[in-house]
Amino acid sequence: MTEPTDDVVALAEQRATARIEKDFAASDRLRDEIAAAGWTVRDGPDGYELAARPPYDVLPSVSDLPDRTTEPDDRRCTVAVLVEGWPDDVRTCVEALVRHAPPDVVVVLLENGPTDAGAAVHELAQQYPGRVEEVHLERVAGWSAARQALLDADTATVHVLLDPSTVLEGDALAPVLDAFDDPSVAGAGWRGVRVKGGWREFEDAGPGEVEALLGYLFAVRRSAARQVPLPPKARFYRNADMEWSFLLREAGVGRLVVPAGELPVRQDRHRGYHETPADYRDKESKKTYDRFLQRFRGREDLRLGSRT
Repeated sequence: MTEPTDDVVALAEQRATARIEKDFAASDRLRDEIAAAGWTVRDGPDGYELAARPPYDVLPSVSDLPDRTTEPDDRRCTVAVLVEGWPDDVRTCVEALVRHAPPDVVVVLLENGPTDAGAAVHELAQQYPGRVEEVHLERVAGWSAARQALLDADTATVHVLLDPSTVLEGDALAPVLDAFDDPSVAGAGWRGVRVKGGWREFEDAGPGEVEALLGYLFAVRRSAARQVPLPPKARFYRNADMEWSFLLREAGVGRLVVPAGELPVRQDRHRGYHETPADYRDKESKKTYDRFLQRFRGREDLRLGSRT
């Protein structure tokens, strides 16, 4: 099926009229009828477009993910990967996870809006039932909103934020998860940083306790994350991991650490940075860093080097 039938187009036109009239109940009903006919309708600033329905369920938005924040922990670890395209990268990342992560680790892939990686996400979930789960969104969400929805839907003791550019070359998760045997630890990860000089830069911190963890591989204790949500205004990832790190530490929910030794991890091309339009990337990154400075600049009590 390459073109919608006249009946489907008529339903889409009726739905467009219902949206203009703010009859959202009718709009939802018509969307379901369109879906039952094998099509999805996507709204945009210039109207709508119809696309053949994929062979998997698609949620309208992140608000449709379940909220399980009041449910008890029922598994050890979830690795959450935010997918925004680049199917080959997603396959490489997930294949490495399945190969090297402990067998009780579950991987959740969230396709953030319709992308060219939707089929790859579905294929991986079909290939690794019980190890890989899939979620597909119709509307794109900002970084923080998507990540927070994944956290709220998770019931693992440890939730791992993983970027698709991060590729395990061995069992890098075991030492990260072992760090949580210490009840004082709220977060652990692959790379940590500390504030440099006048709070305008960060530098690598090495293993041990750190001031902030980078989001390439950032594991957080679920109980800590429930107390300290991700910074809600962060639409883009860059600097948001540092902001969240300082929010966690400011709240006193625990320490952030990098395990000793060299973790078997590599970073491939970080497309979330390099493939994002520079004007949007730089604007949103600056907003987050300015917000970070406004709240934390001069907070020497949060600087590890200032402790006696």
